[in-house]
Amino acid sequence: MQNTEAVWEHVDAHRAEFIALSDRVWGMPELLYAEYRSCAEHTDMLEACGFRVTREVAGLPTAVMGEAGEGGPVIAILGEYDALPGLSQVAGLDRPEPLEADGPGHGCGHNLLGSAALLAATALKDWLAETGTPGRVRYIGCPAEEGGAAKAFMVRDGVFDDVDAAITWHPASMTRVAEAESLANTRIDFSFTGRAAHAAASPHLGRSALDAVELMSVGVNYLREHVPADSRIHYAYLDAGGTAPNVVQARARVRYAIRSTSLRGMMALNERVRDIARGAALMTGTSVEMQVISAVSNMLGNRPLEEAMQAAMEALGPVPFDAADRDYARRIQATLEPDDIANDYAANGVPSQDAPLCTWVVPLDARGVKMVGSTDVADVSWAVPTVQAHAATHAIGTPGHSWQITAQGKSPAAHKGMVHVAKIMAHTAEMLFSDAVLLARAKKAHRDHLAREPYACPIPEDVRPALQPRPAAHDA
Repeated sequence: MQNTEAVWEHVDAHRAEFIALSDRVWGMPELLYAEYRSCAEHTDMLEACGFRVTREVAGLPTAVMGEAGEGGPVIAILGEYDALPGLSQVAGLDRPEPLEADGPGHGCGHNLLGSAALLAATALKDWLAETGTPGRVRYIGCPAEEGGAAKAFMVRDGVFDDVDAAITWHPASMTRVAEAESLANTRIDFSFTGRAAHAAASPHLGRSALDAVELMSVGVNYLREHVPADSRIHYAYLDAGGTAPNVVQARARVRYAIRSTSLRGMMALNERVRDIARGAALMTGTSVEMQVISAVSNMLGNRPLEEAMQAAMEALGPVPFDAADRDYARRIQATLEPDDIANDYAANGVPSQDAPLCTWVVPLDARGVKMVGSTDVADVSWAVPTVQAHAATHAIGTPGHSWQITAQGKSPAAHKGMVHVAKIMAHTAEMLFSDAVLLARAKKAHRDHLAREPYACPIPEDVRPALQPRPAAHDA
């Protein structure tokens, strides 16, 4: 399709350098709050493109902000660049082969996410300067989306207080305006303390913290029957108390993720899980400490912004994949189960077809089977009007958080998808800069919702982000 929007031409002018940025970040996967090299790459790009740069936004060493333009409304474009543990994978293959055994990898495509967001912001910077349009575009590089809730901390710290609207995206199998659905989510560590003893000679003197964790698990499993069906509770042992079975374990720690469709529902469920932990401690003669690690809200939609983004998508059309892209996607699909592919169509509300890649734009009101997770973008959506795109960057059916996502993260199809969504985001922002009525409608819809249901940050005031130390090689 021939570009008809000037801002799209600015995206195309920078595509090569931002594809290169995405590939560099893919090659340096870093976990939550440890994204020092990835953040540095984004910071260097912001400076090279002439943005006014602010480092360590909200006191987060791996958060960065770049601003361009003068006066007018402030539109934020949100990027991410954190990776996931255990998803190292050689690029371009259709079989699992880690680059590093048990190493991290970009199994959620955040190398693409941050690069496309910064590409959109750069195109908008050029468009604002070329047209003389009043307005400021801000790229906000956000760390630790994968469990660290950085954006929720940033909202709490006031980063979005003067922002008029926020735009972001996520790599996906299909191109669509993201449904404004996510689960509010709290991560809580439960640390039990007991008393060590000889497990054979004097077990009566011991108080097992491991028993307490196991009894808590039993209690939570019974709880599952008595919570709303769309709630979710999962857990991971962080410390099982040691490896010696002949010692009564004096310590044990478990992390729970507690999710609900609303903040109110999540808070109520949190208390029920806390009560079970207290009961487990009482039954075992141990004590328990509970520490919130992170928390995020449920997503708040904004119909005027969603309609604007849908118009941008339809004006641009689907991602222009070619035969080579489809061939690689077919080979990835051969590694999947039929249910993976069927579930993808069901989740998007699209009739199943024999297609390796998405060559259409999903209608705005297509509603599929609910299969939702959690995101810290949700807290931004309570702070300012927010809209999120999904763009096709990988084979239909590819599970999130998988080696297959990492494998496809440097593919030509992924590059095409990230450039395409940069155009969608840039055009959506262009409409907001140019149409004061649209922005006013978006802000009114946001205000109206908050009047019915005010926002309360789900992170307690005394909880700080779980920052990671800067690697020695980056000290200076």
